[in-house]
Amino acid sequence: MVGVHSPKFFTERDTQSVREAILRLNVGHPVVNDRDFAVWQAYAVRAWPTLMFIDPRGRVIGKHEGEFRFESFDGLLEEMIAEFDGAGVLDRRPLELAADAPAAESPLRYPGKVLADETTGQLFLSDSGHNRIVIADLAGRVRRVIGTGVAGLDDGPAKAATFNQPQGLALVGQTLFVADTENHAVRAVDLATGVVTTIAGTGEQLMGERAGGRARQTPLSSPWDLAVLNGTLYVAMAGTHQIWALSLGPDLLTGNAVIEPNAGNGAEALVDGPRAQASMNQPSGLATDGRRLWIADSEASAIRVLDPGPEGTLETILGEGLFEFGDVDGVGAANVRLQHPLGVLWYRDSVWIADTYNHKIKRLDPERTECRTVAGAGEAGHADGTLAGARFSEPSGLSAAAGRLWVADTNNGAIRTVDVDSGVVATVKLEDLQPPATH
Repeated sequence: MVGVHSPKFFTERDTQSVREAILRLNVGHPVVNDRDFAVWQAYAVRAWPTLMFIDPRGRVIGKHEGEFRFESFDGLLEEMIAEFDGAGVLDRRPLELAADAPAAESPLRYPGKVLADETTGQLFLSDSGHNRIVIADLAGRVRRVIGTGVAGLDDGPAKAATFNQPQGLALVGQTLFVADTENHAVRAVDLATGVVTTIAGTGEQLMGERAGGRARQTPLSSPWDLAVLNGTLYVAMAGTHQIWALSLGPDLLTGNAVIEPNAGNGAEALVDGPRAQASMNQPSGLATDGRRLWIADSEASAIRVLDPGPEGTLETILGEGLFEFGDVDGVGAANVRLQHPLGVLWYRDSVWIADTYNHKIKRLDPERTECRTVAGAGEAGHADGTLAGARFSEPSGLSAAAGRLWVADTNNGAIRTVDVDSGVVATVKLEDLQPPATH
């Protein structure tokens, strides 16, 4: 297996960014950075993803375009291996390739999302690369760790439960909800006891009809972020290009709760309209202003707003298509460009954006459709200081508390704060946090 990375976004062309993605996603096979599309063109590729079958003599003998279950190819691969073994042409010598060594283990590894709660003075972190949830106070003093650090889907006490690259977080009373992305599940953490319970998803990725059903019996697909509005938990279902909804009623823990699509027809496109007919593009960030949902529609570099009510609609505020992206501040959708934003936040009557591939934090005035850079020099790095001079590396999550923005600075393995009033960016020091023994 050899992966060929043919990049769409500018940042994805950078070899170091590809390296970080390989480590973040635990990719175990060699990857070619096809930054100039030479391999793409040589094999007449037309779509992401495309699987090419090449025999031991170097001839293309098959091709598959689009998403697929890898297990469906098991029988075919077995037949191919037997055929080429029988012909004596299969070379089983290992490739002499050395894997990229991960950076030295640090307390946080590719944190995806952050939730700062001013009422309780708590800070919740998705330590995604360590497969765990970290709970601290706003001074950075670690209070609890939920999860062993080993990837898995185990419910139970904090020290026995397992996650698999968790992302989005939402807090309701003493319950912390977690989008457990690679488990294709939604989990609930009882903060009083530390007990973790799966409330939606089966652990299998949804590949068929997107109809929904009883939450614990319904497969999900890459739930990436969460928001709570009027007693409903909304899920940014990146894998199906939709927003799903789960009522937080008394049936939640009995197995009778229902999870189902609220918006998006499942097509990957930038289409506005009635919520069930509109289309999205890997929505990966979700926030609420108390009436509507704001969406970071990542693959289209767009910001959308959704009225999730019965007659609700989905509207694009920023973004003009899957291949319209960049780093441009301005007024009006035609004069603004983002690059694969993964995080949104409603704060001070504005939408704050983790403009991930531009390594910036931006502010959108939705009334004027004016979007401006707040913090970040626009180049990957780790530097505190002034808003304009600070550097981030693919920030992915945002929250607000105590007069500051809290940023999950993913590739830096750090939580940063942005004090817009004083103009200072700082790195949060998490006291007494150690990496897990294994993960």
